[in-house]
Amino acid sequence: MFTRDRLTRRLVQLYSGLALYGASSALLVRSGLGLEPWNVLHQGLSERTGLSIGVVLTLMGAAVLLVWIPLRQRPGLGTISNVLVIGMVMDGVLVLVPEAHGLLPRVTLMLAGIVLNGAATGLYIAARFGPGPRDGLMTGLHRLTGVSIRLVRTGIELTVVATGFALGGTVGTGTLLYALTIGPLTQTFLRVFAVPAASGVSTTVATGQPRGAILRP
Repeated sequence: MFTRDRLTRRLVQLYSGLALYGASSALLVRSGLGLEPWNVLHQGLSERTGLSIGVVLTLMGAAVLLVWIPLRQRPGLGTISNVLVIGMVMDGVLVLVPEAHGLLPRVTLMLAGIVLNGAATGLYIAARFGPGPRDGLMTGLHRLTGVSIRLVRTGIELTVVATGFALGGTVGTGTLLYALTIGPLTQTFLRVFAVPAASGVSTTVATGQPRGAILRP
């Protein structure tokens, strides 16, 4: 019974984290003060294609998963759910939340989006159902090239931010603040949402993630 309850908690954390991630990203969009790196690219592609940012996010996630094949990465439940859930929730929240006008409402949405994104990431990672598509890309390139996780992640995120900005994505104060605070926020929420290990019971669902990796949609 304990094991079943623990699995239920992990599943609740997984899908709560994914839903909250989509909602928090939508708040950052509505703030107009800058997005997290990958969503700068998603927004830029959305502007160019006419597709919603949530649809672009989903399609990009699926495309990144194809790159996993030569990198020999194995998806888990969390990986597939990431692709299917976050974009849908993000589009839904964008329908419900109007654009903010005035500096105070915009800053409030920005700060709420960043903090809730940290909470969402902590929930999602602590559930331990496998990395998100873009983090699997990062860890796969790390293993293939031998370059450090830090450098691979920095290179990927600089590339997507620059490309997204060139396509019309929003880069601003929120982008910088997100980059500076998401690590500490995630570590804090990882401790809050940690699931106690069941003694003698294996919890492996997908390949492990290297230390320092932060899961992203």
